[in-house]
Amino acid sequence: MKIIAVIPARYDARRFPGKLLKKLGGKTIIEQTYLAAFSTNLFDDIYVVTDSEKIFSLIQTIGGKAIMSKGFFDCGSDRVASAVIDMDVDVVLNIQGDEPFMNKSSLTDLINVLSNDKKKEISLASLMTEIIDLKLIDDPNTVKVIVDNEDFAIYFSRFGIPYKRDNHSSVKSFKHIGVYAFRKNALIEFYNQSMTPLEKSEKIECLRYIENRKKIKMIFTSFDGISIDTPEDLVLAKSIWNNNE
Repeated sequence: MKIIAVIPARYDARRFPGKLLKKLGGKTIIEQTYLAAFSTNLFDDIYVVTDSEKIFSLIQTIGGKAIMSKGFFDCGSDRVASAVIDMDVDVVLNIQGDEPFMNKSSLTDLINVLSNDKKKEISLASLMTEIIDLKLIDDPNTVKVIVDNEDFAIYFSRFGIPYKRDNHSSVKSFKHIGVYAFRKNALIEFYNQSMTPLEKSEKIECLRYIENRKKIKMIFTSFDGISIDTPEDLVLAKSIWNNNE
């Protein structure tokens, strides 16, 4: 089974333009993310897919592989799919360019889900972690997920799900961590489909899979990385990075 990692790296992020070229630990964020993926030794190849000549050149300078993406994409998965459509691969891991803290254990768990699925019934796997900070439940920038008894995703939302009508409910809330392991054929099928109504409403790409009756296996992890979406996130990331050195 050939497994690759693809890191989508769009330059003009809506909330923090140019963030991937900001410095973290003496290197840019996109460099740190690439190097973190490379250091796991889990992948046959790693590609950074970008719309930026600066990011493209930077990755090549450090010995990495970069692909220039063309055109407009509704989401990161579409950008990834367009890059791998002609590649002879089986599994594609989508690692966000602003996730430099991603760890090997969580990535291994994602790969194992698809490796152990001999009937190939699972289209993709992703990560979730329990929400401890209750303020995040009402934060629309934190995507929540609810699962069935076998940890297959039922729904993703920016709204606080599940709603706890009884304040004494013991039901846990889970945050979705946007790292995915796709079967290539499922990813290309996703790319060829139109954006679905719930996906449009929530602006969450995983809902396209659910609306098309695809299975998404969620893996619980205690790891909760920092997605650097705002300048404030970068300040926190620098603090954590410095403490870990």
